[in-house]
Amino acid sequence: MITGILVALPEELRSLTPAKLKQGESLRLANDCLVILSGVGADNAQQATEKLIAQGAEQLISWGCAGALAPELIAGELIIPTSIQTHAGQNLPISSQWHKKITASLGQQKYSSGILLESTHIVASAVEKTALHSSTQALATDMESAVVARIAQQANLPFMAIRSIVDVASFDLPHAIQYAMRDNGQVAIPKIITYLIYHPTEIPRLIQLGRHFKAASKTLANISPLFTKLSAS
Repeated sequence: MITGILVALPEELRSLTPAKLKQGESLRLANDCLVILSGVGADNAQQATEKLIAQGAEQLISWGCAGALAPELIAGELIIPTSIQTHAGQNLPISSQWHKKITASLGQQKYSSGILLESTHIVASAVEKTALHSSTQALATDMESAVVARIAQQANLPFMAIRSIVDVASFDLPHAIQYAMRDNGQVAIPKIITYLIYHPTEIPRLIQLGRHFKAASKTLANISPLFTKLSAS
């Protein structure tokens, strides 16, 4: 059974392979595993997921980082959700059989399970994170998993989301990130530098965010061999 893995950002892709892909490009990691670099957001995720299925993917994984909504989650914590909630309130299923198989194979790796919430934008402020957690009880949020889950449901394919926490619920993302964000979700470094020249007080938060991302990437890299080998069958 061929596994198709969707990854939004090049930095997340590095937890699976050192290969460099352009947005929309895919790579065969093994005979039974494909990965595609989608770019950020629902439209990019839809196009990439459809490409994976056209290339023979028979089960789908949404892979990468997420923002915490639950206050107890720390940077680098692994999230293996039991359901995906869309921004409209619809609950999309994951493969319970696949979930059990994967979590049983994690050994000493800690993880949290619960609701992963779809967002149509980057949830940047601690205030918004707290409000979303209060209204949905979701553990974390991302922008791509719900799209992959919806397409998987329509195609009757097994689906899983594997996410690692970057920004904790109490953390306000630096304004420099949103200022420098391109449409494909990648950050333009020159724009960050320009922003920091005029807003140097943002530098400590950017450094902290970098540490958080390093923790999240380490978690994903540590568990990546499991997801290129385990199938839902």
